[in-house]
Amino acid sequence: MLDMRKGGHAELEKYYSLMEIDFDSRELMGRLSLHRALMNGTAELLIVYEKESGLDVAYALTIVKNIYGYVLLKYMGVLPWYRGRGIGVELMRFINRRYADRQGLIAEITEFPDEDGDRVKKLRKFFARFGYVQLDCDCRIGGEKAGIMAKPLKCGEDISPLIHRILPDFYTRCLSPAGLRKMLDIRPVKKD
Repeated sequence: MLDMRKGGHAELEKYYSLMEIDFDSRELMGRLSLHRALMNGTAELLIVYEKESGLDVAYALTIVKNIYGYVLLKYMGVLPWYRGRGIGVELMRFINRRYADRQGLIAEITEFPDEDGDRVKKLRKFFARFGYVQLDCDCRIGGEKAGIMAKPLKCGEDISPLIHRILPDFYTRCLSPAGLRKMLDIRPVKKD
């Protein structure tokens, strides 16, 4: 049986090392920026653990404050020795329940070079399974192309025309203006 709890600064120190393995350094926010975001309530570190043993099995770092009412699922991972057991599915169910009162959830899928050539395709399929849809936007995270997927919860409409405003609002709460320019470049797609 699994459960979820909010983590604090000590857990962020532990999980940041895993994030450095799971994510490209160009898409990873600085450790101090994430500590500041936890401290001021901008971000939440969610930890899924086994109730019986108390052992952690997965984590997610979400950015929860913005003026639009959305939540950004910034980092999500299953500990390596628990992968392939459906833990990621359970983590997504916990996240969906936790933020059910929000306008929607947003996920970024970066296209950094990876050993697994199908990584992006697998991630899109995984998020689509939970109701996420691909948004039309031109986005780069850390200089590399990124796809943005959103799961509308309350609004129920396509947020593609607004994503170029919604996404930077998350980052401005965590990063300096220079850090924001280095991390995120997003533009709306013009329709003919």
